[in-house]
Amino acid sequence: MNTLLDLSELNQRLGQLFMTGMPGTSLDEGTELLIREYNLGGIILFSRNIDDPMQLARLCHDIQNTAARYQCDPLFIAIDQEGGRVARLRKPFTVFPGNEAIGMDERPVRKAVEFGTVTAREMKMVGLNMNLAPVVDVRKGRPERHLRGRLFSKDHKTVALLGGKVVKTLQENGIMAVAKHFPGLGRASTDPHLSLPVIETDIREINEVNIPPFKAVIDMGVSAVMTSHALYIALDPKNPATLSPFILNGLLRERLGFHGLIMTDDLEMGAIVKGYGVPEGALASFQAGSDILLICKGQKNFPESLALIREKILRNELSNERLSQSLQRIKKVKSKFIKPKQKIMFRKVERYFMSRA
Repeated sequence: MNTLLDLSELNQRLGQLFMTGMPGTSLDEGTELLIREYNLGGIILFSRNIDDPMQLARLCHDIQNTAARYQCDPLFIAIDQEGGRVARLRKPFTVFPGNEAIGMDERPVRKAVEFGTVTAREMKMVGLNMNLAPVVDVRKGRPERHLRGRLFSKDHKTVALLGGKVVKTLQENGIMAVAKHFPGLGRASTDPHLSLPVIETDIREINEVNIPPFKAVIDMGVSAVMTSHALYIALDPKNPATLSPFILNGLLRERLGFHGLIMTDDLEMGAIVKGYGVPEGALASFQAGSDILLICKGQKNFPESLALIREKILRNELSNERLSQSLQRIKKVKSKFIKPKQKIMFRKVERYFMSRA
């Protein structure tokens, strides 16, 4: 591959591996460039990107229209909508109290289904197509601060049941679900946003407590599993899960039989940046088995990360077959959940949310 055309085609293929954030509430030139020049795979939205339902619907419309205009693939448009304190959609969207409250409800299964049904309906209405939820970590002791309120239960069977219900309901209603954080952050004593947690859970607990909820959501057909930026001494004493071939390919793919998308948590978190850097972390995670590389804020990290992976492919240090495997998985999930001719009905959005104001 040494022609400009070949390099352009390779950039367009590699762009599908990445999901990035964007700065504001409307489609800016920098984000449009990433879609046009690199065929960006997806965008993750945060509170900084959302004013109200109509603005959000216009933004999602503009993102997908831009991709169509440049004959690019449709994008994943994702948010974290777990409920509770991790909810990017606020009133007049329906606000749920979060996983812990669902787990403690008198009728938790009914509450999980209600959460999935209403959340999917409102997300789909405004053009979102992926929810980075549910958290299926099992609570062990007092949760680390960033996980408080986000865990269904200390009982792995309850987590498996409720996590599975949320996944099934979201996806039956047209929204991709992403289960997190594999292989379980319930014992974390450090916030991976800041530094790398070291989890000394033994193999027995991993197999009997951590893994069953993930197996349950895999059996439900979950679209994606998000990796944990944590070091699991019993599984791989050298590499965080996000960068571990043994955990991603050996455990998640081969042992648990997961054929969907493996997505990293944000590669700009301290757990990755301090030890590896974003481009090096993206490369290592892709080599380990990840399909979607998440960069939530610094868009400059996207072309730098892509260039590093591209260099490895051009030097035949990474195979085109490995790239094709991820692209096939991405295409399969997008074909199932993102319909190119599906239009956002702005009048319906206005009527629905005005009635809730």
